[in-house]
Amino acid sequence: MLVVGGVALAIAVLLGAVSSLSLRAQLVGGVDRSLEASAERGRMAPDRDGSWGGDGPAPTPPPTDGSDGAGSGQGSGAGGDTPPLGLGVLGQAAGTIVVEVSDGVASGAYIDEDAQVVQLDDAQVADLEDVGTAPEWVTLDGLGTYRAMATERSDGTRFVTALPWADSAETLQRYLVVELLVGALAVVLAAAAATVLVRRALRPLDRVAQTAARVSELPLDRGDVAIAERVPARDTDERTEVGKVGAAVNRMLGHVESSLAARHESETTVRAFVADASHELRTPLASIRGYSELVLRRGASTGELSPETEHAVGRVAAEGKRMQALVEDLLLLARLDAGRELTHADVDLVAIAVDVTSDAHAAGRDHRWRLDVPEDGVPPVPGDEPRLRQVLVNLLGNARVHTPAGTTVTTSVRAGHDGELGDVVVLTVTDDGPGIDPALLPTLFDRFSRGDTARGRGQGELASTGLGLAIAEAIVSAHGGRIAVDSVPGRTSFTVLLPTEGGAASGRMDR
Repeated sequence: MLVVGGVALAIAVLLGAVSSLSLRAQLVGGVDRSLEASAERGRMAPDRDGSWGGDGPAPTPPPTDGSDGAGSGQGSGAGGDTPPLGLGVLGQAAGTIVVEVSDGVASGAYIDEDAQVVQLDDAQVADLEDVGTAPEWVTLDGLGTYRAMATERSDGTRFVTALPWADSAETLQRYLVVELLVGALAVVLAAAAATVLVRRALRPLDRVAQTAARVSELPLDRGDVAIAERVPARDTDERTEVGKVGAAVNRMLGHVESSLAARHESETTVRAFVADASHELRTPLASIRGYSELVLRRGASTGELSPETEHAVGRVAAEGKRMQALVEDLLLLARLDAGRELTHADVDLVAIAVDVTSDAHAAGRDHRWRLDVPEDGVPPVPGDEPRLRQVLVNLLGNARVHTPAGTTVTTSVRAGHDGELGDVVVLTVTDDGPGIDPALLPTLFDRFSRGDTARGRGQGELASTGLGLAIAEAIVSAHGGRIAVDSVPGRTSFTVLLPTEGGAASGRMDR
């Protein structure tokens, strides 16, 4: 439709240009025909001595505007101030110019609107002297544009006759103005009509776009996803271009929904397997730790173990302990994924911060641990106290493991307000370590994500499983809160927002 409108507009412009050029050509042709007739009348005019160069009686020249018959202009040449031959012939119209060149002397005059003969000045005469025998354009100072041509009598006298273009130019100008006004009105009306038609034609596409916008706002990154949004059936007629788009969008949404359902089913199967395997591993791991620790105690009391054997059994016990911690983390994530109920109680985050910071100081004496809490405390947070304690344990443990000795780690608790969550308690853990690699930040809270390159990876008992931050994020989300990280070299800050009321109403998290 837009293409058709554009083509129609181009055709209209072309027709206007052609009609204007055609009118101009007709006007020029009319002036040239009048010019040829005027030039012929001048050529056949009688001489000043009364001899006649044509048939019939000699015409009487019109009176001049001077008392002595002279014109008001200046001129010189044949006849002095006498009008040139051919100007006084009957039938010459107002505005006609005649220049007479006889014996090398040129003079010229024209008839003004009052039928008076006005002499041309020397410059005007000079502009007309060299005109050829075919009509051509001449511009005279003070008089404007003319069509002029030359004729010659048998006695050698040369006449240049010129007719003004002003009247024809005015006619052409009026035509162009009218044409432009009509064209502009036509363009406005066509644009208005095209706007109405285009908007009507694009309404189905707007509905398709609205459907796509609603789908884009759905949480598709986790859980069992069902996409109920579809393009309306009236906008899926594949006989139209918009209908083809609507039908294709519906097919795409169906494919996306089935793919997400398959993904969720696969994730559910994997998580069930991890939960079952972790549960089954708890007993043998407890046995391995128990027997290894028993051997170490007996060996220490009896001295029967060689140093090599004691070291090997100690390594078995340490690795069993680390594996047991990993299994417990996996079981916790499996419970959170399953939406297990959390306990509900008023939790004092200031008390938790004091306890966990004290424990971190005992475990990491090569770091500097600071606590920043208000003296009057903060509002309690409804939630599961052991789980919220684990969030802070994981954050401080993460700072201890991934920052070098001498790093200062500050834990702060403040009351605040969030535009989305309302009244909240803000828990912040900040360190002045080397920072986190920017490339790792988008996936920092994913499972098994490790900041090996940026902040170092612990060894032995401090080795990271990559689950600590994932567990913290899952617990905070289960309480209706939010966790975020901001890191630059020299400053890394984890911020936890927990609502003081209503945030943990569901007490579960579906992932």
